[in-house]
Amino acid sequence: MLQAVFFDFDGVIADSEPLHLRAYQSVLQRDGIELGREEYYAKYLGYDDLGLFRALVKDRGLQHDGGTIDEWIAAKSEIVEDLLSSAGVLFPGAVECVKRCASRVPLAVASGALEPEIALVLDHAGLREYFHAIASASDGVRGKPAPDLYMLAMAKLRDVKVLNPGSCIAIEDSHWGLEAARSAGLRCVAVTHTYPAADLTAADLVVEHLSEITIPRLEAIVRDNGREP
Repeated sequence: MLQAVFFDFDGVIADSEPLHLRAYQSVLQRDGIELGREEYYAKYLGYDDLGLFRALVKDRGLQHDGGTIDEWIAAKSEIVEDLLSSAGVLFPGAVECVKRCASRVPLAVASGALEPEIALVLDHAGLREYFHAIASASDGVRGKPAPDLYMLAMAKLRDVKVLNPGSCIAIEDSHWGLEAARSAGLRCVAVTHTYPAADLTAADLVVEHLSEITIPRLEAIVRDNGREP
């Protein structure tokens, strides 16, 4: 029986990846560093802020002092919060999908975004009440593709319900997220908001739109111990 549904945030509920890229670009350009769209989506989208900046510094061989990355993170967070508060960022069908799933099982967010960014969007959309827990970069655990965010989200939900990971579904949009959820033992649905279906083959079910995610389809994945029949 389906026990819980875990939502990634950026790229699943919120069409916020372009906003994160704009914020990264704005911060990095102050120091003469360029980050193009293709490079971001190919190499860095799966990282949280700390992971992205660390990876970029390493990949580019950049020189920086100990406080540079902390300054970049703070500046980026300020920019992206402004962008999120001023834009309608929910994907079509996101509200209905969340409510549909919440009518049956507890929900949690497992995301590499910061919790204030997540809460800002959920509160504005009237969705915060539907989530029993949020695991985010604010919790200080490793980002995706490590399983930590999903393991933490499950731990937080255990106050509501005893969970078997194989009876839980993660909804993701990237191969990094799918790897994280799989490593934590969850079943997976991928939505092609960010990457094509060919890049999301690790999922049990791939859909184009959130409207395609229904309770019977999720229950079928759990019941049949894998891919939807």
